Amino acid sequence: MRFRWFTVIIMTVLLLGGCDAFDYHPYSDEISGMTDINPKNIAIIEQLCKGKNEIKFAFLTDTQRHYDETLDAVRHINQRDDIDFVVNGGDVSDFGMVKEFLWIRDIMNRLDVPYITLIGNHDCLGSGEHTFHKVFGSSNFGFMAGNKFIMGLNTVALEYDYSEPVPDFGFIRNQLLTINEWNSTHPEQQIEQTVVLMHARPYNDVFNNNVATIFNKFVDQFPGLTPAAPTFDSGALKGSKRNGLCINGHGHNYHVEDTFNNGILYHQIPNIAERVYMVFTLNENGYEYEMVSF
Repeated sequence: MRFRWFTVIIMTVLLLGGCDAFDYHPYSDEISGMTDINPKNIAIIEQLCKGKNEIKFAFLTDTQRHYDETLDAVRHINQRDDIDFVVNGGDVSDFGMVKEFLWIRDIMNRLDVPYITLIGNHDCLGSGEHTFHKVFGSSNFGFMAGNKFIMGLNTVALEYDYSEPVPDFGFIRNQLLTINEWNSTHPEQQIEQTVVLMHARPYNDVFNNNVATIFNKFVDQFPGLTPAAPTFDSGALKGSKRNGLCINGHGHNYHVEDTFNNGILYHQIPNIAERVYMVFTLNENGYEYEMVSF
C-alpha cells in the first residue's frame, strides 16, 4: 500500500513539474544551440575565398542515421589543409525529427572549415522543413567563392505537392541577373565558373520532371555551364575539362552523366554510409574531382 501511494505522489510531482520533467516532442520547434548556419557560414566562405582563383571543397551527403560515419568524415577532412569549405548534400535527417538535425549539426560544427547544407526529401518529413529553415536557413542560396559562383537549390518537389515552386525559377533567374550585372560592372573580376548544388537531379524520382528541360535551359545560361562537348571518362574518378558542374546526392551511389546530352555533367555522390566523400577543385583550367575513402 505504501508503495502504491509513493508511486502516485511521484507521478503527481512529475506532472506538476512541467515540461522540463520530460523530453520534448520529436517534432517540437524548440531549437537549442546554433541556428541560421548557412548564411553565417556563407559570409565566412566569401571572405576566406575572396580573390582566390582556385577553390577546393568537399561534398558529403545523405548523413541520415549515419552519425559515426559523418563524424569520421569530419575528422578525416580536418586532417587536410587544402579544403576551403564543405557541403552536406541533404537528407540530414531520416524522419524530420528535431534531434536528427541537431545531432548532425553538432557533428558538422566540429569541422575546421565552414560548411553549408542542402535540403533533402527526408528533411521535409513531419515538421522537418520548419526545423531545417531554423537550423540552417533558406533552402535556396547563392554566393561567390573567389571568382566562382555557388548556387544551392531545393529540388525535392515531391515533398511539396506543388504548394510552392520547386525548383524556384524566380530565384534562379534572380541569381543569373545578379551574376550578369556583376560581370558587366567588374571586368577585372569576372565570375567564370558555376557550381549548382542540389539533393536530387533532374529525372530523379523526387524532382519535378515536368519542368526538367526548363531547368536545363536556365542552368545552361550560367557562366561555365554553357553547353559544350565534354571530355571525360565515365569510369574515372578524377579529371574533367568542363568549367562548371552540377552535384547531387540522393542516389546513394557514384554516378556521373550528361543528363541533357549538352555537355553539362551531373555528379551524383555516394551516401556517407559508403564511407566516402568527394573533393572538387575549381581553377582556370576547369575542375578536377576525386573520391576520398576514409
